[in-house]
Amino acid sequence: VQLQASGGGLVQPGGSLRLTCATSGFTLDYYAISWFRQAPGKEREGVSCISSKDGSIYYADSVKGRFTISKDNANVYLEMNNLKPEDTSVYYCAAHAVFCALAPLEYDYWGQGTLVTVSS
Repeated sequence: VQLQASGGGLVQPGGSLRLTCATSGFTLDYYAISWFRQAPGKEREGVSCISSKDGSIYYADSVKGRFTISKDNANVYLEMNNLKPEDTSVYYCAAHAVFCALAPLEYDYWGQGTLVTVSS
């Protein structure tokens, strides 16, 4: 089981980025995928999640209306628009069996993280 996050970078406030979580070794039909982020000195927080079979979607209040999560057969995407300096973090994708879970400790598999920096 592998997850690989990519797509981070430096962007100006108001800009956009699309993150990709490439998965292998398991099927998205049976695993929910979440995006978490962690800024320096802060706890890891959930950003968005898409569940397995029914495709239910969840967003943190801080990103609602700006971020969009989607998936295809083997990848999960996080489209991030109107980025703000407070979105600066390392973003991780993680897999949990079937349903979205709230706590990072509940997740079985993690990608390596991709850095998003929002700055002028």
